[in-house]
Amino acid sequence: MKHIRPRLVIAALACNASVITAQSSPGDTPIHAAGDCPKILAPRFGNPVVGSGWTAQLIAANLTKPRGVIFDQSGALLVVQQGSGIVRLTFTDYGGTCLVVNETTTVVDDPDHVTRTLLLSRKSPNTLLVSRGSSENMDPAALQIASGHSQVRAFDINDLPSDDGGRARPYNYPSEGRLLGWGLRNDVGVAEHPVTGAIYSVENSADELYRYGYDIHEDNPGEEMNFLGFLDGNGNGNGNGSAGQQSGGNYGYPLCFALSNTDGFPGTGDMTVGSQFALGDVIINSQIINDTTCARDYIPPRLTFQAHTAPMDIIFNPQGDTAYVTFHGSWDRTHPAGYVVSTVDFDSATGEPLAPADSTHAVTADILSNADLSRCPGACFRPVGLAWDGQGRLFVSSDATGEVYVLQRAEFSISGGGGGFGFGGDDGGDIGDSGSGIGNGTESGSGTGTGTGNGTDTTSATGSSEPFLVSMSTRDRPGGEVLWLAFLVTLVSGVLP
Repeated sequence: MKHIRPRLVIAALACNASVITAQSSPGDTPIHAAGDCPKILAPRFGNPVVGSGWTAQLIAANLTKPRGVIFDQSGALLVVQQGSGIVRLTFTDYGGTCLVVNETTTVVDDPDHVTRTLLLSRKSPNTLLVSRGSSENMDPAALQIASGHSQVRAFDINDLPSDDGGRARPYNYPSEGRLLGWGLRNDVGVAEHPVTGAIYSVENSADELYRYGYDIHEDNPGEEMNFLGFLDGNGNGNGNGSAGQQSGGNYGYPLCFALSNTDGFPGTGDMTVGSQFALGDVIINSQIINDTTCARDYIPPRLTFQAHTAPMDIIFNPQGDTAYVTFHGSWDRTHPAGYVVSTVDFDSATGEPLAPADSTHAVTADILSNADLSRCPGACFRPVGLAWDGQGRLFVSSDATGEVYVLQRAEFSISGGGGGFGFGGDDGGDIGDSGSGIGNGTESGSGTGTGTGNGTDTTSATGSSEPFLVSMSTRDRPGGEVLWLAFLVTLVSGVLP
């Protein structure tokens, strides 16, 4: 088998994938309802709990920290494994959630660890979104737009800039492209609403914070869902609740953070969940930064999630009425939180969440979770990447257990499906390591064939890499989507410190 080794920032994976089948909520009953699935094996750390109205099964195991997932044109699943490479899994499909891996191919064999979030827009063709996280827990470089830190930018890949000789050259990330937002600590999940084209991201916020000398890290700051505007400058409203908001604003980091829990919070005043707060009275460039300036000068999150739950991916269903979010799980609190795949309800027409910005119940359902969080993080399912297939089945990777699950709505069907791709790093919630990789996306279409959408590819990390160029013809080969995205990365330079 030929191994392709690009010199790129793909958190690679090599894989010996064996097939296992998940089991249902605690007990010995397999998740797969039919009794004729040829391979039903137990998950590594016990049976995850499946949400009402869903069925699920474990379809691959013994992977090396699988993060990003996406389907190629032939219906094979491409899986990014952290620090190892990219593998292509093909399945024998017995229907429902019963799939058995019949072939594993290493597409990219590369131990590199540096990554970035990528999203190819479907509403604005040829527009590539690139998200870059912070270089540390509290990154002072993020105070300057020119640093390129903690930003999301969009680039026209059909109109590259030219050098002095008139030759096409890569974009410079910190200074070129369209700025969608800055002051975004580590927005590892990025998605485009399939109806309105609204861009949303999910952010891993900072850890170990103190406010006016008081330790607030247990329940604050909250993780965030941010609205970044529309690529075409239009739309049916805006996610943060102020009509006409333009993209490119400052979301606060590292000066302002989202309030998640008001109980025992020092100096709450009239702040509510989602309010921007400062850590104290800070003077930056002769300007005082406090709660008042945070509320006045910075864009608050559209939704705020429980602190330290580490949202890693976001993907919409084709109808646009539901967003699915993977919460990788906490390390920085006494009682573990997260470790779940959850849903957030949206208005499909406006492309906005149904919950208000101060809601504590924005997460409407858990569809795959752990029965006993006291075992986390060491011995539990930790979801990362999401992808739809052409039959409306949702695939979820779990890096801590080396597994991939498939979920399906009971009596649910969908026409067309697709996904994005992410290159994985480490948990974005970890101090000093802002890398995180996931993949996601949506594609609507007709028929029951395999979808090949361009979706969210989310990652952020630190390090360096060399450019990698690949012929566009690789898109026609197995795993070509991976190499195509690798090619796209070379069109944007300066994303690495």
